[in-house]
Amino acid sequence: MSTTHLRQSSIDLDSVDRPFDNIINFRDVGQTINHLLGRRVVKEGLLFRSARLDDASERDKRRLIDEYHIATIIDLRSSTEHHMATSKRLSDTAAAAPTTTPNNSDNIHLIDLPHTQRRLISLTGKAFERTLLWRLDWWNLLKVIAFAASGYRNDAVIIVGQQVMSPRGLIGLGIDTLDSSVSEMREIFEVFAGGDAQRESKQSTTSNGGGSTDPSTTFISPPYPYPVIVHCTQGKDRTGLIILLLLLLTGAVPQDAIRADYVLSEGELVIEVAERMKEIRLLGLSEDYTKCPEGFTAQICAHLEAKYGGVEGYLKQAGVDEEMLERVKKNLLA
Repeated sequence: MSTTHLRQSSIDLDSVDRPFDNIINFRDVGQTINHLLGRRVVKEGLLFRSARLDDASERDKRRLIDEYHIATIIDLRSSTEHHMATSKRLSDTAAAAPTTTPNNSDNIHLIDLPHTQRRLISLTGKAFERTLLWRLDWWNLLKVIAFAASGYRNDAVIIVGQQVMSPRGLIGLGIDTLDSSVSEMREIFEVFAGGDAQRESKQSTTSNGGGSTDPSTTFISPPYPYPVIVHCTQGKDRTGLIILLLLLLTGAVPQDAIRADYVLSEGELVIEVAERMKEIRLLGLSEDYTKCPEGFTAQICAHLEAKYGGVEGYLKQAGVDEEMLERVKKNLLA
């Protein structure tokens, strides 16, 4: 029997702020920031963030398509996380139907939404992994290489988690991500620069017999690639880092509001903290990784200023040119 369960909530399911069944830490970034600031600064309905979408129910999928009109999913998870998610889904599938062997099992955990592109961009890719490996002492580095070469990847991951990731903490890892994952950052921002998100006058409509338009069937669609949803596993730190860069780039969102959006994730994730802890322990990490560390936003911003002269300097060094930066700003600013 599948281990996927619906979330328990006292919120009226007919309410506009009702939760998803199986998607947590979901929010409209523009709506959240505008609410925090008390004025309209960022476009709403274009940029969303969440934890992983793997367990989305059929109702959740319909909402993503029909209510939020998601056009692009940016999945920031690592190959290790995708492997763990695939293994979990295969285990659940085998328990529910032992004689069934799914095809294309590598992607069995990923949701498939019609007319939606999925971009798998590991924010902690090869360059980030090399950064972590070179922080190991020689003995542990040799052990990791030996485990990886022998097919014991999980044992290698635990050593890196215990010896490097835990001591660095989420803030240190955020800084390491900025400094090492520049090619991934460029790829992500190329997606965000892909189109002018101003809503066009062209409408997708359905006509009634008398030739009039039914307002309930009208949706004014923004151009590619919006609306976009960004997520990692928890939707907290890597997702938070991308959202931080986007909001800083607008030049209109103060650091306090960015911090307030980031720390919302800690409360949103409480509902699955026990399940998250099982996964975090498999990576050799502690309970701290379920939390939003004090000073995350401030120290990331300080690092950007000290080393790169600010967010624009950082993104230009990553290969995002001036034209793309201006397009992203135009896409996001109200």
